[in-house]
Amino acid sequence: MELKKNPKANVGRNSSLYFAIGLALMLFLTNYAINYKTYDKAAIDIGQLDMDEIDDEEIPITEQLQTPPPPPPPPAAPEVIEIVEDEVEIEETVIESTEVDQETEIMEVEEVEVEEVEEDIDVPFSVIENVPIFPGCEKGSNTAKRDCMSKKISQFVNKKFNTELASELGLSGRQRINVIFKIDKTGTVTGIRARAPHPGLEKEAKRVIGLLPKMKPGKQRGKPVNVPYSLPIIFQVQD
Repeated sequence: MELKKNPKANVGRNSSLYFAIGLALMLFLTNYAINYKTYDKAAIDIGQLDMDEIDDEEIPITEQLQTPPPPPPPPAAPEVIEIVEDEVEIEETVIESTEVDQETEIMEVEEVEVEEVEEDIDVPFSVIENVPIFPGCEKGSNTAKRDCMSKKISQFVNKKFNTELASELGLSGRQRINVIFKIDKTGTVTGIRARAPHPGLEKEAKRVIGLLPKMKPGKQRGKPVNVPYSLPIIFQVQD
């Protein structure tokens, strides 16, 4: 016997459509279930304000203290009146007239000579036109003389300075002394100042710088000038 199949009874014909509808429905239900919120209902008692109790509250009466007024100031002392006698004679200052009449003789004034006063000008050692010349540094250019002078002064200080003095004063480690002095217009060392960790080192530095020989003064525009010079003295104290 041959079976006859009704084409309308084929349920697999629209299976993809039904699957899509079912999938969308499941996604909607899942999203709703996730975002669904519940709250606990609880009665909150906020209380009740009784206005009668506020009206019956007794407000204490405070007394206002009145401060007494400040005492009156003492009476002012009477001014002392000095009685001056009428017979006192007052000397009057007579101002003489400085006007010149025709009879006054006029003296002839000779020419007045104005003496030029030389000012003490300090020119730094690094920019002076002609540096001071240390004995033994007469040759070479201005730069060579400057380098020679710095070298000679350092050698002189290293030879004359008593480095054992620091250990005798109880100092240790690296010691630095800053010395400033001037080489004046005559080539003499003046105005020695020193700064050190101990007054004894300052005194020793001034003594050594004072022993520097006289130099040929520095010149600016052909005239002798004062030249400031700074020298750091650094040494290590042996423990």
